[in-house]
Amino acid sequence: MSTEEWRLYGFAPVPRDPEVLFKDHPTASGPNPKQDLFVADDFPLPDTPLVREVRAFAQKELDEQTFNHSNRVFVYGTALVKTHFPEWKFNETPSAVETYALSCLLHDIGTAEKFLATTYMSFEFKGAIVARDLILSLGGPEPEADSVCDAIIRHQDIFVKGGNITVVGQILQLATILDNVGLRANLIHPRLIETTTAKFPRKGWSEHFAQVIEKELTLKPWCHTSTFEIPNWKAGVQSNFATDVRGNDVMRPFD
Repeated sequence: MSTEEWRLYGFAPVPRDPEVLFKDHPTASGPNPKQDLFVADDFPLPDTPLVREVRAFAQKELDEQTFNHSNRVFVYGTALVKTHFPEWKFNETPSAVETYALSCLLHDIGTAEKFLATTYMSFEFKGAIVARDLILSLGGPEPEADSVCDAIIRHQDIFVKGGNITVVGQILQLATILDNVGLRANLIHPRLIETTTAKFPRKGWSEHFAQVIEKELTLKPWCHTSTFEIPNWKAGVQSNFATDVRGNDVMRPFD
């Protein structure tokens, strides 16, 4: 392990809690955060052999709505970091951008039909294992596979307040929650949302993902997704998380 690998594959530690991350932030705090005028085509997936292989795998295994969500998450995350965290030098580090792209493409692979109902594991954990094994099987570096795995495992740790998370993990969390419930959408330009949803249509993503949440909760009431719910959640109780996803007013015009 080396600090050089931290830089190359997005391991550098940053605060887990976005409230800490954005407190008194020069461009992201206050009522009018900076919104750079980007469009979706400004942030193409890296054209590397590994990304091409993983993209093909994800497109084959995921339904269209989830595959499109995964691509939107890449666009929103890379744009947000370029505007608000240039000091991370993330966008200038090709291996880190590739690592994030792989994380985006595979972060919901555990919800695929092949995996969701065929394991007792929570979808994030199963998906992280699938992702790590896939990247290694395709000849990807082990530190990169580890970074992707770590980010996917933690991408729904929304309620953890203390400690740190990797740069890639934080970007993935910020971008997924932005697309899923509209949180902190004011950190990116409305035109980016318009062009990204045109390029990767939502096609009813809010309802689609809400149903995935409810399906996993029903199949596995112990699953990590239940951390969004009341203590001792039981089948038949309305899901808080699914309700929040269905209530995504920011993205409703594009659904």
